[in-house]
Amino acid sequence: MENSKFIKYLSIVATAMSVMMYVSYIPQIMNNLSGSKGNPIQPLVAAINCTLWVTYGLKKKPRDLPIALANFPGIIFGLITFFTAL
Repeated sequence: MENSKFIKYLSIVATAMSVMMYVSYIPQIMNNLSGSKGNPIQPLVAAINCTLWVTYGLKKKPRDLPIALANFPGIIFGLITFFTAL
């Protein structure tokens, strides 16, 4: 396989896996809302980390949209998980 095709497919798979990783917070959010609160530190750190990566992806020249898009759900789901665990 040509290297540029490999990189393209790799970025698609990596982006999808990153999004799925953060969407996997949904069961923890549901547990938090039902009263079985989890530890809020990990999702907060994940949200901060994702904010840094999204900022990097958008500010870099040229923009690195796969990095930004892959990490954006981590901001949303990380913060929701954090606040529901409090």
